[in-house]
Amino acid sequence: MKVGIIMGSVSDYEVMSGAEQMLSAFGVEFEKRVISAHRTPDLMTEYGRSARERGIGVIIAGAGGAAHLAGVAAALTTLPVIAVPMQTKSLGGLDSLLSMVQMPTGIPVATVAIGGAKNAAILAVEILALQDDSLREKLEKYRKEQADKIINTII
Repeated sequence: MKVGIIMGSVSDYEVMSGAEQMLSAFGVEFEKRVISAHRTPDLMTEYGRSARERGIGVIIAGAGGAAHLAGVAAALTTLPVIAVPMQTKSLGGLDSLLSMVQMPTGIPVATVAIGGAKNAAILAVEILALQDDSLREKLEKYRKEQADKIINTII
């Protein structure tokens, strides 16, 4: 299974590239697209409804401002959707964060911190690792390496 990385505009790529980096580090295949829930609704519908058939297992959606991309994606598929709120000029990203976490019952969206694309990718890896033992082993190794860095830190 692969991960779909979608973002509301090309300006979101600076942050969303962090998801790409993490998925690559774990050897997880992904596709990435710029899709606007508001400006390209037909493309959004096609993407969300065809994701499973294209081999997508998890969708990571990054957007700022109104930040409807993740919610619309979740409405179009039963795949897990992980939202990445973007920093915004007007409200610092709080507007994006609140848009993403306030989903109606029945259409959940997992949401990470503002700009948290790397954590979104790790969460996607955790989800995929439920069905993939080699990916689970890579994740366990990653966690051990993270702990070892702290344990071996000398001040």
